[in-house]
Amino acid sequence: MKLIQKGHRHEHRGIIGIEAAIVLIAFVIVAAALAFVVLNMGFSTTQKAKTAIIAAIEEAGSALEVAGKMTAAGDVQNQTLRIVSFPLKIVSGGATANLDGNATAIRFISSDVEYDNVYFCGPIFNGTFINPTAAWDQAVTDCPTISNNPVTGNPLANTTAIVYWTINLNNNKIIDIAEHAVLSVGFSAADQPTQLDHIAFEILTPTGAPLTVDRTVPSVTSIVVDLG
Repeated sequence: MKLIQKGHRHEHRGIIGIEAAIVLIAFVIVAAALAFVVLNMGFSTTQKAKTAIIAAIEEAGSALEVAGKMTAAGDVQNQTLRIVSFPLKIVSGGATANLDGNATAIRFISSDVEYDNVYFCGPIFNGTFINPTAAWDQAVTDCPTISNNPVTGNPLANTTAIVYWTINLNNNKIIDIAEHAVLSVGFSAADQPTQLDHIAFEILTPTGAPLTVDRTVPSVTSIVVDLG
C-alpha cells in the first residue's frame, strides 16, 4: 500500500479560472471599444449623408412657386402688354426667400430681347397693395429710375421688375411662409410683348434652383389679359 504524502498534489483550477476571466474581460473591453468606434463612424457617416441629401434637395428645387394666374395690363389700341404680373409664395416645406435686389436677380426673355437682370429697384415692402396699379404708384416714389406708372401712363424708359406683397407679416424684404408676394414687370416701348410673342421670366434667389415662368401672349382684346 502506497502512501501519498500530503501536499504532493496541487489544484490549479482556481488560478486558471481567474486568468481566463481576465483574458475574457480584456476581449470584451476591446470588442466594446471597437464596436463603439464602428457605430460612431456609422452614425457620423449617416448624418453627413443626410445633410448632403437635404442640401442637394434644397438646391435642386426652387424656393418659390407660382401661386395663381399670370395676368397683364393690355394696350388694346397697340395690341401690346404694358405690364405682366403673377403671384409668388414659398414652396411647401420651404423656409424663406430673400427678395432683396442685392441677393435676387430677375431675368426677362422674349422673342426679341433677353435681359439678365431687370430687378433694379428691389421689392416694394412697405405695406401691402391690392393691385399692380397701386404698387407701381408706390414704386414711382421709392425707385428713382421709375418716372411713371406703366399701367396708367407711358411705357417705362427701361424694362423693370418690382416685387410687392399682398400679405406681409413682418414688413421686410424676405418672403416667409404664409406671406404672398407678386412679381410685376413693366416694359419699355421697344420691349412691350405683342400677340404670339413668347415671354419668360426667371427668378434667381440666393438658395435653390431658379423659378422659370413662361407664356405665349394671346390676342390683346381687353385691358386685363389672362395669361393663364
